[in-house]
Amino acid sequence: MRIKRTTPRSGITRRNRLIAVTTGLVAAAAVTVPTAQASDAQTFSKTQLKSASASVLKADIPGTAWAIDEKSGKVVVTVDSTVSKAELAEIKEAAGSNADALTIKHTPGKFNKLIKGGDAIYASSWRCSLGFNVRSGSTYYFLTAGHCTDGAGTWYSNSGRTTVLGPTTGSSFPTNDYGIVRYSNTSITKDGTAGSVDITSAATPSVGTNVIRTGSTTGTRTGRVTALNATVNYGGGDIVYGMIQTTVCAEPGDSGGPLYGSNGVAYGLTSGGSGNCTSGGTTFFQPVTEALSAYGVSVY
Repeated sequence: MRIKRTTPRSGITRRNRLIAVTTGLVAAAAVTVPTAQASDAQTFSKTQLKSASASVLKADIPGTAWAIDEKSGKVVVTVDSTVSKAELAEIKEAAGSNADALTIKHTPGKFNKLIKGGDAIYASSWRCSLGFNVRSGSTYYFLTAGHCTDGAGTWYSNSGRTTVLGPTTGSSFPTNDYGIVRYSNTSITKDGTAGSVDITSAATPSVGTNVIRTGSTTGTRTGRVTALNATVNYGGGDIVYGMIQTTVCAEPGDSGGPLYGSNGVAYGLTSGGSGNCTSGGTTFFQPVTEALSAYGVSVY
């Protein structure tokens, strides 16, 4: 059988803060700032941009995501609807003399790990989406989100938890957001596709790349990459780094699902975001190349 992807859990210890509360979301809109003359535009060095980026991390405001935008020469900070004016002021205060290197953008909704009860791949008390089938020699595994595998033992293919897929053999969350499960059920068909696309390789996309995401809640959706190496603060100490930021919508249950291209290149694993597939959204993905390298496996 072919397993599709995604949705995590509820209950138990830190799971309570992993429950997704999805709210409406549309494309990010830039905050209004005073208009400056071209001659007044300030250029920031790489050191200043790195310092400004580090300041956002230091401010530690949940509901924020940021990345250096090479085109504008600024650090673009995307904030969800929970971030207040006072918290924006904290971010700018933390940046100090580099505050002008920050561009603030608002996105409706709230950043969450995209998890909830439902169908797809099931742990003891939550579900997620399968990302990519991978292998090492003759041993087969699948990748999914680390906030899905965090604390998970055995995985199943049905809500009744009667068809075993296999055990979690690796998990990294927060900081990263990837995990791996080894197939122990030899009767399961483990094809190398994502959606209807045959996956033949893995790579990091470029800003502007058109991408596809598939998940067990919302199926197949498309969008484009808007930033690389983004840092996302989900709150409660759950901060992840090096994420791919996109305009693809997603909803609870899509966690762990694959991000890929129509050319069969694997790009990432669904981590989280804000919004829904009615109004739109901002969604973040764990680069799959990092997970492949960490576990010594490959797509096929």
